[in-house]
Amino acid sequence: MNTIDKKEIEKFSKIATEWWNPNGKFKPLHKFNPIRIKYIKDNIIQKFNLNPSNKPLKTINILDIGCGGGLLSEPMNKLGANVVGIDASKKNIEVAKFHAKKNKLKINYICGSPETLKIKKKFDVILSMEIIEHVEDVNFFIKKSSELLKKNGLMFIATLNKTLKSYMFAIVGAEYILKWLPIGTHDWDKFIKPEKLIEITKINNLKLEKLDGINFDLLTNEWNLSSNKSVNYIAKFKKN
Repeated sequence: MNTIDKKEIEKFSKIATEWWNPNGKFKPLHKFNPIRIKYIKDNIIQKFNLNPSNKPLKTINILDIGCGGGLLSEPMNKLGANVVGIDASKKNIEVAKFHAKKNKLKINYICGSPETLKIKKKFDVILSMEIIEHVEDVNFFIKKSSELLKKNGLMFIATLNKTLKSYMFAIVGAEYILKWLPIGTHDWDKFIKPEKLIEITKINNLKLEKLDGINFDLLTNEWNLSSNKSVNYIAKFKKN
């Protein structure tokens, strides 16, 4: 069994050079990043009772699964965390390594997936952000990811709800009308309802602690946390 969807890897490998262009094909993720970073940082500080100083995450070991070009790995490292970033696309990892080296950041980037990771240590925090809608087998992905997490550790998962609204906004709107994303970036059949995700995580020793919607405000041109989970949502789980 494996979690790698080869078509998805090929799709993102083709545009790997775009990762760090804020006005390129990953522009929506650059817009999305501030709210993701704040959500993760604040919840880690609260959970582990850390001092919100200059580098508050300096005692935390983070695994960023599906790290892409390092858009989340780098901010986490700058906050002090010891970060391992993994991605099944070799081109993504090459871009991530080059960018980290250029910025003198020490991040351990590895080409692979949760089931192939040959690291004995377990992590305090695992990030699975905008990745589960691109994997081959969500159940197996969550199982292997959970095995890499310490007891009482945190796993953050951000993804897309499987609703008519998410189809209209994330695919028709974002890909075809607004051209925010390349056509074919998302497959609605791979979107997952929160209750289904919670069901899968529960059987893999993960307990839901927090579930929030994330909505885009056209007036402010920013993403914000919301009670509305009909399109994008983010969840925090604790390992039992």
